[in-house]
Amino acid sequence: MPTRNWGMLRSRPKTTSIFRSEVMSLIQLYIPSDVARFTVSQLGEMGLVQFRDLNSEVSAFQRSFVNDVRRFDEIERKLRYLHKQIEANDVDIYEFLDEEFVSSARGPRDIDDMEERVGAHESRVLKLTAAYKNLQLKHLELIENKYVLEEVSSLFTEISGRQGAAAGASGARGLAGHGRGQDAAPLLARADTSSRRSIGSLDAARAGDLDMEIGAVGRDINVGFIAGVISRQRIAALERVLWRSLRGNMFLNYVDIEDPISDPNLEEPVYKSAFIVFAHGASLRDRATKIAESLGATLYSVDSSAERRQEDLIDTMSRLDDLQQILENNRVARINELTSVSEQINTWFAVVRKEKAVYHTLNLFNYDANRNSLIAEGWCATNDIPAIQSALHLATEDAGSNVPTVLQELRTTKEPPTFIRTNKFTEGFQNIVDAYGVPKAGEVNPGLFTCITFPFLFALMFGDLGHGFLMTLCAALLCAFEKRLAWLAKDESLRMFYTGRYIILLMGIFSMFTGLLYNDIFSRAMSIFSSGWAWPADHGGEGVTVEATKLDHVYPVGIDPAWHHAGNSLLFTNSYKMKMSIVLGVIHMTLGICLQVPNALHFKKRINIVHVFVPQIIFLFSIFGYLVFAIIFKWSTDWYARDASGELTHVSPPSLLNMLIYMFLSPGSVGDSEKMFRGQAALQTFLLLLALVCVPWMLLVKPLILRKEHQKIISEGYGRISSHVRVSSEGDGLGGAVVVSEQEEMEEDDFDFADIMINQTIHTIEFCLNSISNTASYLRLWALSLAHAQLSEVLWTMTFLPTLKMGGRLQPVAVMCGFAVWFVLTFSILIGMEGLSAFLHALRLHWVEFNNKFYDGTGTKFEPFSFKAVLEEAEEA
Repeated sequence: MPTRNWGMLRSRPKTTSIFRSEVMSLIQLYIPSDVARFTVSQLGEMGLVQFRDLNSEVSAFQRSFVNDVRRFDEIERKLRYLHKQIEANDVDIYEFLDEEFVSSARGPRDIDDMEERVGAHESRVLKLTAAYKNLQLKHLELIENKYVLEEVSSLFTEISGRQGAAAGASGARGLAGHGRGQDAAPLLARADTSSRRSIGSLDAARAGDLDMEIGAVGRDINVGFIAGVISRQRIAALERVLWRSLRGNMFLNYVDIEDPISDPNLEEPVYKSAFIVFAHGASLRDRATKIAESLGATLYSVDSSAERRQEDLIDTMSRLDDLQQILENNRVARINELTSVSEQINTWFAVVRKEKAVYHTLNLFNYDANRNSLIAEGWCATNDIPAIQSALHLATEDAGSNVPTVLQELRTTKEPPTFIRTNKFTEGFQNIVDAYGVPKAGEVNPGLFTCITFPFLFALMFGDLGHGFLMTLCAALLCAFEKRLAWLAKDESLRMFYTGRYIILLMGIFSMFTGLLYNDIFSRAMSIFSSGWAWPADHGGEGVTVEATKLDHVYPVGIDPAWHHAGNSLLFTNSYKMKMSIVLGVIHMTLGICLQVPNALHFKKRINIVHVFVPQIIFLFSIFGYLVFAIIFKWSTDWYARDASGELTHVSPPSLLNMLIYMFLSPGSVGDSEKMFRGQAALQTFLLLLALVCVPWMLLVKPLILRKEHQKIISEGYGRISSHVRVSSEGDGLGGAVVVSEQEEMEEDDFDFADIMINQTIHTIEFCLNSISNTASYLRLWALSLAHAQLSEVLWTMTFLPTLKMGGRLQPVAVMCGFAVWFVLTFSILIGMEGLSAFLHALRLHWVEFNNKFYDGTGTKFEPFSFKAVLEEAEEA
C-alpha cells in the first residue's frame, strides 16, 4: 500500500506565532457515503479539524453508525482479553507496529480479515484456557486425594502397631493379675507427634461394644469415618464446631500439607491440611460431613481396606504423572498461540481504536438519505484549509470514487475555539497559561512573554550560580536524551518534570545569570574582578569594627564580593533586593497594562485605549512610576559627596517608604529627611491630583459614551443584527444541500446600562486597590531570594565547612562525609523544595499580578480529531 508524507500535507501558506491564536474558519463538508470513512480517517491522521456535533439531540443509541461502534467495541474486548492472557502467562509483547497497515487507508476487506484473525485467536485461547482450567481442577483433586490416602494409611498403620503392642501388654497383665481395668488401652489415643495432631476420644464408644480385630486394622472397623482436605486457616474452626456439635463423640486427626496447593479458582497458592474424622453411626457421620462441607472442605472416598487404599494411591500417582504431561503440553500450546498474538496485538489495538474513533466521529454528522451523503461541520485553522483539501482529494482516490468531497467555508458569528501552535519548547509555557485560562480567539497570548518572564522571575528568587548550574545540568540531560527518556511521560509522578524540561532548563540558565549578578555560588562569593573596596591591613583584633576604604573604581559585574565579608552585608542586600523587586514588579505590571492596546486594536474597541488603558497607565505611573524614579534617583546619587569646603552636599539618604506615605498624608510638603531634589513637593502634588482624576475617568467616561452611542443607534431606528448560517436539506432537485444565510433581528435589547456601570465600578475599584497590593506582592522576589541565600549559607557552615577546619588523620573521611551530607541536602532542600517554592511564587506573579491586567482567559481550547490524541489517551487509560 502506498505511504504518504503527512508533513507535506501540513504545510501552511503563512508563518504563525504564539502572540495570538490562529485565525479559525468554520468549514462545511459534503461527503459521499462511500468516501466518508476514508475521509475521516485521512483527517484523523492529520489532526486539523475539530468537528461539531450536528446530532446533539439524538441519543447515542439512535445514531447511524452505532452498530459499527459496537462491532469494534467487541473486537477491542477480544484484544483486551488476549492482552490479559499474554500478561498472565509472562509472554513478551512486541513493541513493533505495522506502520503500513496502521497509517495507510484500510479497506473493508482488511478490517474483515483482522476481525476474523482476532476472533480465531480468541476462540483457540478460550478453548485452551478452559481445558487448562479443567485439567488443573482434576490435578488439584488428584493431589488432595493423594494426601488424604497417605494420611489415612499412615493413621491406620499407626493404630495397627499400637493395637499389637496393646495385645502383648494385655497378656502379660493377665498373668500378673487378672481383673485389672483396661482403661489404659491406646486405641485411637492422641498421637503425640510433631506432624500429626488429633482431638477427641472414643472410650465411650469402645465401652459400647466397639470391636476391632487385632491384625485386621483398616479392614474391619465398626466405627465409620470421613476424610478430606481443608484450608489450614479453617482447621481450628472445624475442630471446635465438630466437638461441640457431636458432643465429643468423635475423633479428629489431621496433618498439615507442607507444600502449597495451586487452586485455579484462586489467584495465589493455598496451604491446606488433610484430615480424618471418626464417628459412630450414620447420623453423626452425615452431620460431620455437612459441617466440613460448609467450612469449604473437600471430602474424598477412602476404602477401609489397606490393599485397596494402596492400589488407589498407586493409580492416583500414575494419573498425576499423565495429567502433568498433559498440562505441560497445554501450556506450551497456549504460549505458542499467545506468542503469535503478541507480535500483532499492538497493531490491532491501534487499528481498532482508530476505526472506532472514525465511527464515533461519523456519528456527529448529518445523514442525507436522499443524496446518500453526509454533512459535517467543524473548525480548523484558515491556514490549514489547503492541506485539508489535499487530504480530501487523497481520500477520494483511496475509496476509488469519482465523486469528490466538497469543502466550503461558512460565515458565522460564533466564537471559534482557540488554537495556538506550539512546539516541544513552548508547549510547557503554554500549559502554564492554559492552567489559568485558555485565551479567547484573537486575544493576546501571555505564553509568548511567559517564555522569558517566568524563568527570569524564578531566577530572581533562586539566584545562585552553583544551584542554577546543577538545575541546568539535570534539565540539559532530559533534553539531550528526551527520546530515550520518553517513558517518563507515562509515569504520573515524573510526567511534570519531563514535559517541563525546557522550562527547568531556562530556569537554570537564568538562575546562573542572576547568581552571577548576586555574586553567589553555593553561598560563597566569587572574586572574578578586583574589588572596589579595600580592607585595612590591621584589623585591630577580634571584636573590633573596621571600615573598608572605597577605591577609585567599582566592581564591573554584579555585587562586589567585599560585601559578603562585611558585617552589614544583610542590610545592604536587603535594601538592594527590595528596591530591585519594586522596580521589576512595576515594569512587569506596566507590560501587562500595555498589552491592552493590541487587544483593543484587534477587537476594534478603541474606546478601551483612550478610556481604560490611558487612565490606568497614568494612575500607575503617578504613584508607583514615581516610586521607581525615586529608587533610581537614590541609587544614582552620591549622598556622602562633599563640596569644596568639605561639607556634605545632601542631608542624608531619604526614606522612600516615608516619602510615599507622606505623599498621601501631607500633600504639598516634604520633610528634610525625605527631600531629594528641588520642586519635589510640587511634583508630588501634581502626580497625586493626576491619580485622583484618573479614578472618575476610568469609572464614568466609558459607560457614558457607550450609553450615548446606544441611544443614537436606537434613535436612528437601527436594531442589532445577528447573522448565522444553517444548512437546509430542502433543495431544488439538483442535488446537494443548500447553504442558507439568515439574519434575525434581536427580539430584546441586550444593552443594559446598569450592568455596564456595575461592571466598570468593580473593575475600577479592583485596579486601584490591586495597584497597591500587586506592587507589594512583588516583594516576594526579595523575601525568597533572601531566604534562599541564608539557607544556603546555613547548610554550608553547618555541614561542610566544619570538616574543612578539622585536623588529623580522619579529616579526609570527615570531608567526604560532610560533602555527601551537604550535597544531598542541597539537592533535596535548596534545589527541590526551594525550587518548587520559587516556581509556585513565580506562577502566582504571572497569574494574578500580570494576567489580570489584560487577559480574560475565557476561551475554549481547540481539540481537533486526531488519531495521535486517541492513541495517547488509550495508553494513559
